[in-house]
Parts: sequence; C-alpha cells; structure tokens
Amino acid sequence: MLTAKRPMLTREQAASIFDRLRRLSAADEIELLISGGRSALTRFANNTIHQNMAEEEYHISARVSFGGRTARATTNKHDDDSLRRLVQSAEALARVQQPDPDLLPMPSPDEVTSNAADSGAVAVRRYFDRTARLTPQDRARSVAVMVDVAKKHGLNAAGIVSSAESVEGIFNSRGVTDWHQQTLAELSVTMLGDTSSGWQKANSPDAAELDSQRLAEIAAEKAIRSKDPRELAPGKYTVILEPAAVLDAVGFMFWDFGGSAILEQRSFLNDRIGTQIFGENITVWDDAYHPLQSGAPFDGEGIKRHRVKLIDKGVVQRVTYARSSARRMEQSEMASRVGRIKPTGHGFGLPNEISEAPLNMVFESPAEGQSQTVEQMIATTERGILVTRLWYIREVDPYEKILTGMTRDGTFLVEAGKLQHGILNFRFNESLLHMLQNVEAMGLPVRATGEESMDMVVPPMKVCDFNFTESTKF
Repeated sequence: MLTAKRPMLTREQAASIFDRLRRLSAADEIELLISGGRSALTRFANNTIHQNMAEEEYHISARVSFGGRTARATTNKHDDDSLRRLVQSAEALARVQQPDPDLLPMPSPDEVTSNAADSGAVAVRRYFDRTARLTPQDRARSVAVMVDVAKKHGLNAAGIVSSAESVEGIFNSRGVTDWHQQTLAELSVTMLGDTSSGWQKANSPDAAELDSQRLAEIAAEKAIRSKDPRELAPGKYTVILEPAAVLDAVGFMFWDFGGSAILEQRSFLNDRIGTQIFGENITVWDDAYHPLQSGAPFDGEGIKRHRVKLIDKGVVQRVTYARSSARRMEQSEMASRVGRIKPTGHGFGLPNEISEAPLNMVFESPAEGQSQTVEQMIATTERGILVTRLWYIREVDPYEKILTGMTRDGTFLVEAGKLQHGILNFRFNESLLHMLQNVEAMGLPVRATGEESMDMVVPPMKVCDFNFTESTKF
C-alpha cells in the first residue's frame, strides 16, 4: 500500500543551512557535508516479528579552514543555536591544529568540472519511489512469506527486512555544490534446523528486485541439505565460493588501492604495481556508475568519482586518489611507476585517517562462453567444498593478504560432480594473492552483500588449493 509522506530534507533546505553556516563563520573557507534520511527495519526470529523501528536523522558536518589548519564538527540539529555551536566547535578545533603542509584549498567549480571531463560519469537512477514508500505492513508481508517457507520445512526463520531513503550533499564556500538521493531495500534470512542452518541476503535500491520467496527457499534448502553435518579432515581443497563468500574475502584488499596507502608504505601493492600478481582471468574496476552499484557519484570533497580499472588481467594498473594524495604522488619519486596521477574522486571527507579508497568494486565478466553457474562448477568438480558465506574474518599478514576466518550457514562436500552432504564448518588461512591466482572458473558477476565488506559486483568462483586449517564443532 502506498501512502503519502512528508518530504525529506531537500537540496534547497540544505543550501539554506549552508548559507546560515557561512554567515556564522569567520574562517577563510567553510564546507558542509550533509547526509541522512529515513530508515525502517522489521526484525524477526523464531518465526515471529519481534522488533519494528523507524527513524529519521541528518548529520550536519561543517569543516572550516584557515592558515593551513582545518577541523570538522558534526551535529544532528540545524536550528540557529545548534549551527552557531557547530561553527564555534569547528573553529576552536582548527585553531589548536598544527598547520598541514599537504592541505589544499577547497576545490572550485572549475576544478570539479575539469576533473569530471574524463571521469566516465553517466547518469544513474538510484531513487525508487516504491522503495521509499514501503510500509511496516509491506515489510511484514515479506516476513510472512519467509516464515511460511520455514514452517513448511519445519525450520525456524530469523532475519531482517529493511528500507531506507537517504540524501547526501556537499557545499563549500568556493561554490562547489552537489546532491545525491537514493533508496535501499534489504532482506536477510537465516533458516535454522536442529543441527544446521542456511542463509541468504540481498539488497537493491529498487525493492522490486528483491524476491523474499526465492531467498527463503534457497536458505531453507541449504539448512535441509546440511542437516547432521559430518566432519571432514582439514587440508587444501577445490572450493566453490558463492558471491557473498567472495565479497567478504576480497573486500579486505581494496583499502590498499589508495595513493596514500602506497605513499605511506602500508599497502600490499607497494613494489607490485604493474606486475602480474593475480590470474589472467581477474579484471576489476571501481565503477560508481555501474547499474548494479549504489552510492553517490562524488567524493568527500565534491570531486566526481572516476571509473578506474584497478586490475587488468591480473596486473594491478592503477590506484585511487584524493586531491591531496594525487598532489603528493606527483611530487614523489614513485610518480613514474604509478601511471597517470589525477584525483579520481575517491577521497573521504577531511580530515580523516584513510584518505581514499575504492568503494564501488565491479569484477569484469568472464570472456564470452567462459562463465559457469555454481551448478556447473559443482558438476565439473571431482572433490571439493561448496561455501555459502564466510565470517569472523581477520587479517593475519597484511603484505601477503593472508586472511583467517570461518565458513558458515551452508558448507557442503562435493564429490563426483554432485553435492553430497553438509560438513562441519572450517577455519581457513588463505592468501588473497594465492586465491586470485588460482581461480579455475567464474560465473557472471552479481550485486552481492555480506557482513564483513562493502557491497560489490562479484562472481561466484571456483578456486583450487584453498587452505582449510581446522574443523569446528558445529
């Protein structure tokens, strides 16, 4: 059922807030980052809804700059007294900072426009009225569908159904302004049996893309087929990773794809850019404009995000840059080894400790005729393990990108091209470099969401010699 709602904070209202901040500030420059909106969530467990909540909140974050010093303060109120205290706090913090030799003036509209010329930007649609208008009754109906599936199979269902509509905007005193609106709907369901579980999760800006019946049936099938799991000896196995498992593993490496990480010698890519470190079937873009991605098309300083080919046929080609790291790299001895140096629109709001990172990863599809479904990967596997998802992942060796973690909610033995039975979960110790050098097959990339990484567009993968170190007791 669609109902009328009071409009969210508009671009015009945000611009009015910025004008008030400018009048209150004595700083050389001032910038406003504003984000927030409405979110609602229905949570269920034991086949029963037990929580329903909704909120609306906006974060109003002002950064001031003068004399080579900058600082930021944030509030969730925009009355005159709150804005006055916000400016006073930011200016007081800035005055006690040491001057930053790498601090640049805030970007101008001309800089933003010229930088956007080769960004690859295209118009994206990420706001869907049908998602924004989802009601508690709509979410409850989705829960009912999933609970009915659980009851049909004698299982207990738990999970969430959520929806949100949000805005993100930037305004600075040099005239840069940009605004983004989007919606997001999400479903997550875990099916629980006496000795097993199955899980599925999906989200999309468009609620019509989500199928609660299908997700529930897949999760239920995993719980049923993994009943009474058997123990399997640890060791190196061919592993078939579903997209959520791929996402939560590979997400750990993309924070290293930033100019600042290279300059500060804290990236596993140091001394590896331009070399073959992954298999030839691995090509990865950062692409904020991909139809399966989400998020704003500009960064924390208002620079348009660029489409960047990070990895081409296993060779690391480029990393991402904020304005400051691009300038620092240009002046460094590494400039000749890292390719074209220009801000790529991947910076976070200043000041910050990370500088920049790609947030919209897209794995390129396999060559025509080379993609395989998970079912085809199973059918061509003599002996291996199917993994639904990974969790509790931690980094062991940051330069070799060795991760440890566990399988969860659907781990199966594959033999003679068939799914045999559930097995007790494994702990793994695996290098992402090794893993992505040993991808035997891939499927078509899909929008995937997990628990340990940002959402990406990733394929299922069949990987040989994946290292499982010990079996768990569940």
